[in-house]
Amino acid sequence: MVAPGPRQPSRQAGGARPARGSHCHGQPQARPDQRRLRSAAPATRSGRRLSVPLVDLPSPNHAPRPDGAVVDILVLHYTELPLQESLDILCDGRREHRVSSHYVLAEDGTTFHLVPEDRTAWHAGQSWWRGREALNATSIGIEIVNLHGDRHDYPPLQVAALIELCEGILARHPAIVARNVVGHSDIAPKRKIDPGLRFPWATLAKAGIGLWPRAGARPLEGDFEKALQRFGYAPPIAVPPREIVKAFQRRYRPARVDGMADSETKALLADLLGISSALLTASG
Repeated sequence: MVAPGPRQPSRQAGGARPARGSHCHGQPQARPDQRRLRSAAPATRSGRRLSVPLVDLPSPNHAPRPDGAVVDILVLHYTELPLQESLDILCDGRREHRVSSHYVLAEDGTTFHLVPEDRTAWHAGQSWWRGREALNATSIGIEIVNLHGDRHDYPPLQVAALIELCEGILARHPAIVARNVVGHSDIAPKRKIDPGLRFPWATLAKAGIGLWPRAGARPLEGDFEKALQRFGYAPPIAVPPREIVKAFQRRYRPARVDGMADSETKALLADLLGISSALLTASG
């Protein structure tokens, strides 16, 4: 997340006014309403209750989800700003370009709940995934405090808290399949790079959150560009193909992001398509 300005497209989904009764003071210190995260639904897919410290900090920047909308995408971001500054921006209903997310995750694991999951938060901006666009309407967004995910590691406490938070979200929204746990860079190629090269996607995948390819996969058979579109990377606007390949590599081969559709990149895509298909078959 970057403070929106005149050169940056707003993440807001239209000109909706701040919801009445909403408020956000943007203060990260402990408050009387700080509590443990609980849900009427099982907190995780295993039924285990979460232990993530949760602070309710309502933002005015949200809107109703469209009628019939099903939440089926989870988008992970980094803030690019310190915690307090991030909260101030995400909770400011007076800005020309208002933004928000459902959750903000501090470096120590403390989680701030800004927008109810049944409401649209404005975090994705111009975005596409698997043939759909304007993903705010059907997604949940988590802003993770990190000044630059290409340069700074995510602390273990923060990662552990993120896994627990994601487990709860996936339990409450079973339509979010593994392939639909995405980074902002996946759904906005070229425009966005978060959550960055140092984000621990493999660690999340081991916990059952998202996908990660296996080493030594067989090369892809068939057209690479069409396979990449089939997996999800299919923006309807003119994004250079090399930038789309870079977005894929940022996620699945962060050690070398060059935009080249080499044999390793093709093999990784082939493996991911196979894993995704197997998961869908097993769940069906």
